[in-house]
Amino acid sequence: MTGFDTGAVARFLVTAFFAVVFVQSSLDKIIDREGNLAYLTGHFKASPLPAGAVPLLFWALTAIEAIAGVLCVLGLLSGDFARKGFGVAATGVAAAGFALICLLLGQRLAKDYAGAAVIAAYFAVALIGLALF
Repeated sequence: MTGFDTGAVARFLVTAFFAVVFVQSSLDKIIDREGNLAYLTGHFKASPLPAGAVPLLFWALTAIEAIAGVLCVLGLLSGDFARKGFGVAATGVAAAGFALICLLLGQRLAKDYAGAAVIAAYFAVALIGLALF
């Protein structure tokens, strides 16, 4: 079958995956700020992070996730995913990878190793996605 670019389809799917993950996650943090902050404050209670750092890190992570999600959405809307190279869609996937590293660090600091393992699977998708670009 000629004209069918499986690479473009794969790049679309990876970009769409991270658009959904990070737009939803960042919006949830904004909409349910109090609930998320309460959960995270408890989650990091035994970590080496000072208690006052959680809200600052929460907002920093929210911004990183929002940037990743918006870049992925823009990459989808512009059709940028259809071409190889480091354009808007690839930048969104790379930002998603950075957000996942931040999340992984948080899970490790909280000693939530099961949660960290889940993030590793998402990170693998980001690496594969970047390789496709």
